[in-house]
Amino acid sequence: MTERLNGTVALVTGASSGIGEATALALAAEGAAVAVLARRRDRLDALAGKIAADGGSALVVEADITDQSQAGAAVRRVVDELGRLDTVVNNAGLMLVGPVADAPDGEWDRMLAVNVQGLLYVTRAALPHLLAAAADAPRHVADLVNISSTAGRVARPGTAVYNLTKFGVNAFTEALRQEVMQSHLRVSVVEPGTVDTELGSHIRDGLREAVASQLDSIEKLRPEDIADAVTYIVTRDRRVAVNEILVRASEQRW
Repeated sequence: MTERLNGTVALVTGASSGIGEATALALAAEGAAVAVLARRRDRLDALAGKIAADGGSALVVEADITDQSQAGAAVRRVVDELGRLDTVVNNAGLMLVGPVADAPDGEWDRMLAVNVQGLLYVTRAALPHLLAAAADAPRHVADLVNISSTAGRVARPGTAVYNLTKFGVNAFTEALRQEVMQSHLRVSVVEPGTVDTELGSHIRDGLREAVASQLDSIEKLRPEDIADAVTYIVTRDRRVAVNEILVRASEQRW
């Protein structure tokens, strides 16, 4: 453990798998006490056990961030039990693709609820604590990192509503960055390309196979690659703000 984040507290949403899990492990390895938030308690317990076995500290927070009251209660619990909040990584996300004309009822609502509303609920609840941490922490800086996607800058057929959510995340991130930058709360966005995670498993039958076949020839990124980008952002000196990191698989065109 290098302990560049020693004495700080981080919250990672969508921490039960993939990028969220890898990010929680990476921040814990840097010395942060990490609150891992998701709905799947069994996976969170396993992750917390792994962090503890490596000498780190983790708090399991089971919650559904699409429920504003649960999102707010989760943030309050982190601050109550760990004493502060220095870093938030809004990672929870859902990708449901397919043509606009035949999208099943409910798919758009589910993506908007997780990718947009959940991110907003956690951010709103966390902001006062992040601003307080930036003002009084030994590092005199705090970080909010939103995980977007290459779909937040490149629109393609079949991903229109997913594009909408991720373009929105990028715009929200930049506007909020400008609002709080004088307080040394850094607001950043990471845009992963094709990563080997569960994200594609959410796609409905028929389309899932088609999407997978398009990506078979690409060596996908690993969750640890995105966790490395997040870690780079939040371990910079307070004078340095890394606003945006785009990480594509080396063979990825879009």
